[in-house]
Amino acid sequence: MNHQNPVELRPYTIAELADMYGVSKKTLRKWMEPFQEQIGERIGFFYSIVQVKIIFEKLGMPGSFFSEQAA
Repeated sequence: MNHQNPVELRPYTIAELADMYGVSKKTLRKWMEPFQEQIGERIGFFYSIVQVKIIFEKLGMPGSFFSEQAA
């Protein structure tokens, strides 16, 4: 049975994304570093919806690591 809370696809700050993944902003930046060219630069404080989608594709959906391990 796979009941995951859906993650809303909307603009997020680095702090919001880090909180969703349960890591510090520094750790999340390290995780994103290999994909930075594909993700692109933020405009202002937020990653755009397109950038967030790329982040989720590259890093996986927040919380999915733990739910996969429990299965």
